[in-house]
Amino acid sequence: MKKDITQLTKEEIKNFCLDNGIKSYVSSQVFSWLWNKSCSSFSDMSNVSLKDRSIFDKEFFINDLIVEEEEESTDGTIKTKFKLFDNNCIEGVLIPKNKRMTACISSQVGCSLSCSFCATGTLGLTRNLTASEIYKQVVYISKKCLEKYDEPLTNIVFMGMGEPLLNYKNVLRSIHFITTDEGLGMSYKRITLSTSGISKMIRKLADDNVKVNLALSLHAANENLRKKIMPIGKSNSLEEIRDSLKYYFSKTKKKVTYEYILLRDVNDSIEDAQELFLYTKHLNSKVNIIEYNQVEELNFKKSSYEKTEKFINYLSKKGVNVSLRRSRGKDINAACGQLANKN
Repeated sequence: MKKDITQLTKEEIKNFCLDNGIKSYVSSQVFSWLWNKSCSSFSDMSNVSLKDRSIFDKEFFINDLIVEEEEESTDGTIKTKFKLFDNNCIEGVLIPKNKRMTACISSQVGCSLSCSFCATGTLGLTRNLTASEIYKQVVYISKKCLEKYDEPLTNIVFMGMGEPLLNYKNVLRSIHFITTDEGLGMSYKRITLSTSGISKMIRKLADDNVKVNLALSLHAANENLRKKIMPIGKSNSLEEIRDSLKYYFSKTKKKVTYEYILLRDVNDSIEDAQELFLYTKHLNSKVNIIEYNQVEELNFKKSSYEKTEKFINYLSKKGVNVSLRRSRGKDINAACGQLANKN
């Protein structure tokens, strides 16, 4: 059975060359085609001899994404459904806003965390994505951005399907190629990794000095409520998460973003705002209040305009750096919490 060559390191490709009578410099050429040029076929590697290409082709395949479906929202948001080599599917989203062009990408097929308000959580977890499957979402969305809007991609958020910290190795490898000259050469400052709160992995991010921005999907600053709407809270308490974020900040000096979806009559009272203030005040941070986006099979609703205003005003008066993140792509189920491969 052929192996996925994108899973190999440059050194492993070099060893394959040496074992098969291929000049060692060819490994660098192949590696460059795979990542810098995002090549999908050995036949396209024009500076590699036909003989060498056939040797590679006999042993390996190049993992690539196939565009299965694409939808465009009235606000310009574009959702792409990608088919993987094993016929599983994931979704990625291009979100245009003025000159800011953001790729929202997936890190897993489905998700194991089962957050009660999230469409992806209803799928369960099928598998982790490989580094190249993550990376190629960015490559495709970046090209789409230039084609559609004549603007370069400016930001990447790991806020699509899956929990990125539960696919740590592949997520970090994809970030390596996104940010180095071996791949896209984008700045770490343009990447935000969003987690539901895996305490030990937040500490590992700090120890590994990963330079991307970190966002915590909090959604409740009350222990019992968070456990109810986010089962991850049963194994990662708010105190453990806060301690890991303090550790992260002490090591990296990077500001943490708290994400908080307002759910009508669930977590949108002034008491909830008070708990949120008390929880977040210990760190140099900002709070993104997010509008809830309706998911057909789930019973949650968007908070009212009045409650949203009161919630934000309370935090603002307390000196919290708070902003409201309005939904994009709702009409094509591309907004926050809606990615679920309905078709």
